[in-house]
Amino acid sequence: MNEIAELLQKDARLTPEDIASMLNKTVDEVRDKIRQMEDDGTIIKYSAVINEEKLPKQKDKVVAFIEIQVQPEREKGFDALAERIYQFPQVTSLYLMSGRYDLLAVVEGDNLKEVAYFVSDKLSTLDNVKSTTTHFLLKKYKENGTMLIKQNKLERLNVAL
Repeated sequence: MNEIAELLQKDARLTPEDIASMLNKTVDEVRDKIRQMEDDGTIIKYSAVINEEKLPKQKDKVVAFIEIQVQPEREKGFDALAERIYQFPQVTSLYLMSGRYDLLAVVEGDNLKEVAYFVSDKLSTLDNVKSTTTHFLLKKYKENGTMLIKQNKLERLNVAL
């Protein structure tokens, strides 16, 4: 991966001046490369990793990982069905996977009933969707390479002889 992209992925708050000094490049070189990556779609969005457990409780949203087994469409493969699925506002991420299931969707809802309704009435009824398996997120420990919980210092256990 490009060094500039790697640094921005780790910390999107880095300025071109910061990056230039870290990589021993000129600020103009860094600005130009960032602008180029934004223009060509390499950099799509800048975002923060949020530990939602630290936010004031408004509503507990439900996150589900839904494995989807599909029948690929002739001459379109998985892409046409994937496009229909990722258009739903409940779908926050969608991945083509290897293994028993073809697609993995990350879905958010305000409650279990809302996610269940989405799966039973929207997702499962799509042509070429053969089956789904839903897993509900219980707790996040790490996201995008960032620990979300405070790490306890590991203590050595006493060994009795």
